[in-house]
Amino acid sequence: MSNTLAKLAQVCPLWVYKLFPFLRWWPSVDASTARNDAMAGLTGALIVLPQGVAFATIAGLPPEYGLYAAMVPAIIGALWGSSWHLVSGPTTAISIAVFASVSPFATPGSPEFISMVLTLTFMTGVFQLILGLARMGVLVNFISHTVVIGFTAGAAMLIAGSQIKNFFGLDIPRGTPFFETLSLFAQHVGDIDPYVTAVAATTLVSGILVKRFVPKFPYMIAAMLVGSFLALFLNNHFGVDVTHIKTVGALPAGLPPLSAPDFSFGALHQMLFPALIITMLALTEAVSISRAIATKSGQHIDGNQEFVGQGLSNLIGSFFSSYASSGSFNRSGVNYAAGARTPLAAVFASLFLVVILLMVAPLAAYLPNAAMAGILFLVAWGLIDFHHISLLPKINKQETIVLWVTLIGTLIDLEKGIFFGIALSLIFYLYRTSRPMMEAVLPDPDPTNYHYGSLEGRPECPQVKMLRLNGSIFFGAVAHLQQQLQQLEENEPERKHLVIMASGINFVDLAGAEFLAEAARQRRKLGGSLYFYRMKDSIKETLKRGHFMDDIGEDNLFPAKTRPMSVIYAKLDNDICRNCTVRAFPVCQTHLPNGEARTS
Repeated sequence: MSNTLAKLAQVCPLWVYKLFPFLRWWPSVDASTARNDAMAGLTGALIVLPQGVAFATIAGLPPEYGLYAAMVPAIIGALWGSSWHLVSGPTTAISIAVFASVSPFATPGSPEFISMVLTLTFMTGVFQLILGLARMGVLVNFISHTVVIGFTAGAAMLIAGSQIKNFFGLDIPRGTPFFETLSLFAQHVGDIDPYVTAVAATTLVSGILVKRFVPKFPYMIAAMLVGSFLALFLNNHFGVDVTHIKTVGALPAGLPPLSAPDFSFGALHQMLFPALIITMLALTEAVSISRAIATKSGQHIDGNQEFVGQGLSNLIGSFFSSYASSGSFNRSGVNYAAGARTPLAAVFASLFLVVILLMVAPLAAYLPNAAMAGILFLVAWGLIDFHHISLLPKINKQETIVLWVTLIGTLIDLEKGIFFGIALSLIFYLYRTSRPMMEAVLPDPDPTNYHYGSLEGRPECPQVKMLRLNGSIFFGAVAHLQQQLQQLEENEPERKHLVIMASGINFVDLAGAEFLAEAARQRRKLGGSLYFYRMKDSIKETLKRGHFMDDIGEDNLFPAKTRPMSVIYAKLDNDICRNCTVRAFPVCQTHLPNGEARTS
């Protein structure tokens, strides 16, 4: 079977590769790669076992749904995605987004809640698939890294907030908003249950110690075992009525059951906006993780194909009891570090997970909720990127504002928090791009050099102004540029000739082209001209097609390694040049504009 697929993959036309992308890497599968992939898959299955239970708890679902989300979606995502190392499954951010999106409409854990989650997963898959087929992978580029950091930190704090009741044994209603949870915690500090807190704290500390001193051992499994044994001892010694230590309960052992999303109009309408949120969040996670690992593996990532793979994994997964999944950073990183060679490792991980679930499902009856809370506190702490959060204020104040707006917005309303961050980062970006930098320059003193540098104290020519313009000239920048040129005319009216160093202009739209033509006409009214040095061919063609070059004049364009002043000098006022002592250009040294030899 393997040889047949390998031979088929070598002779397939391009459209077959697009339909079945796994045929691209299948020929590279052999006994050696399969062995490495199997070992990496086993490691991934062990890691996702406690993670899946924890993430399902965050999402407000029964624990087994976190494991179901790591089975079918992982296989589909591996076979139809682009990355060779990305492993799809439940993630922290998606889990908390699912809970925040569905809990206002149904009681967490109820059949209605589960049905709406499946609808949300189906719609997310549809949106992801549409974006992938429409080749809209570029959309994730508009979500800045700062927004992701802020959102992740906010989500981490929400996770910790949602587990305060389980960590300290307090009676706080499920789904209570973050800041209200903190208020209730402060009011009921005296009601903290010491037995529950002891189990949670011991789980947390043991997880930290194992992660620190035995990094190769799955720290979540070790922490859960320690917490479970402590809870078992306390319950047996003091009794459950005294300790109030509750357990997760036994997990159903078996394959993910078939399921059906709710396709009623009401459910589809209610889940429409949340599905858009989770679509962008999940795609951002998946593509970001894929690219991060690709920088180490040297693989090329096709963002559009990754969209398709993620879309199919969620769409199909919704019929196999899976809630919305994305690329898992922990599992993907471990998958690569464990020596995975092909996406077959993710397939092995899912198959091993089924086997492991059959073996250990009854043991979940001994897993305390307090131990889960300790694990989730540890997960939340690891999600906060303290390095970049502390670094941002030293680098960029605007990015710092974006970070905190996203973080606080996420704490207030998770669904809208990330959009606030995206909107604000785009506003700041548009503000920066709408103010192209203009710098006065002069030719390099070395006559053999064609470089133009800053003034550095050198006097400018009384009749010619030279400016370097860096940035695109588009509708958003026109008003700023008009203001700059108007100030130049008012402050320096004698400098009628304006030379623009245009190599830094990358794009000109219709409004920008009209602005340049108007600026050229205005310079002629003043008795001078507008010139461009090293204008890009693409911009020149744009101006020609719109007939804007009629006003600018092709004679006023100077290509690289030419001397604009050798032409402009002849147009200057001879009387001003006769009395000028600046002589800013080499051509000024010996003759006046009319050719008359200088006397001094």
